[in-house]
Amino acid sequence: MWILKASFSLFVAILPSFLKIPVYRYLYGYQIGKGVKIGFGVVIVGVKNFKIDHHVRIGHFNLFYYVTEINIGEHTRIGYFNIFRGGDRINIGRYASILRFNVLNSILTPDVVNEMDPTLNLGIGTVITTGHWIDFTDRITIGHNSIIGGRNSSFWTHNRQRTRPIEIGPHCYLGSEIRVAPGVEVPTLCVVAVGSVLIGNYDLSRSLIAGNPAKVLRELTERDMFLVTRKTRKDIPDIDAVSYLPEDVRSPEIPESRELQEKS
Repeated sequence: MWILKASFSLFVAILPSFLKIPVYRYLYGYQIGKGVKIGFGVVIVGVKNFKIDHHVRIGHFNLFYYVTEINIGEHTRIGYFNIFRGGDRINIGRYASILRFNVLNSILTPDVVNEMDPTLNLGIGTVITTGHWIDFTDRITIGHNSIIGGRNSSFWTHNRQRTRPIEIGPHCYLGSEIRVAPGVEVPTLCVVAVGSVLIGNYDLSRSLIAGNPAKVLRELTERDMFLVTRKTRKDIPDIDAVSYLPEDVRSPEIPESRELQEKS
């Protein structure tokens, strides 16, 4: 039975987008919005619930493997040769970008002694560039409009038999070759320098973090702030791009976030 399911998944993967989307909707029961395009060689195996909002682009040769639930927000762009594997939930906010050769992985049958929450939450406008490894055997949250930049960074929520979640605040920029240990917390509006090894919690927002082990070196200057306040995509609306910034660095013409408007 497993071989038959895998074989059918591979067959669907080679169909053009306009044919595979009805298959996913009516045979798999996935919720797929308008204007969605799914590339050649996109393989979906063992995903129970899959919701793709409007105008999402998923590039060629991506693998979605045994994730219980995946939610992808509108206008998200996923490049090619990415792997999404394991875990209870992957939530990707609208206008997010995941470029290429990334592995977003949760161990399928972890041997751990604590309770865990295998969930990956990527905020609105989040960017993950190239060749990163993100282990969400326990929860990882990357805040709105934060960028995992450069190449070859890795995030680890587990050691041999214990897990701890990782949280990266909104409007952060992380450079290449960064290592993030279990339990790390980075507050809003921070820049993490190339090659840093993050261990523990960093309490000072608007700071430059660097070193091995990484420490807060100094507060960000006005010259630094463009790294964490510019739009992560040109097409992202102002209401999604900058309304999550603190009021003192947000233009007064920009309205509150959609979530705040909906609550009021």
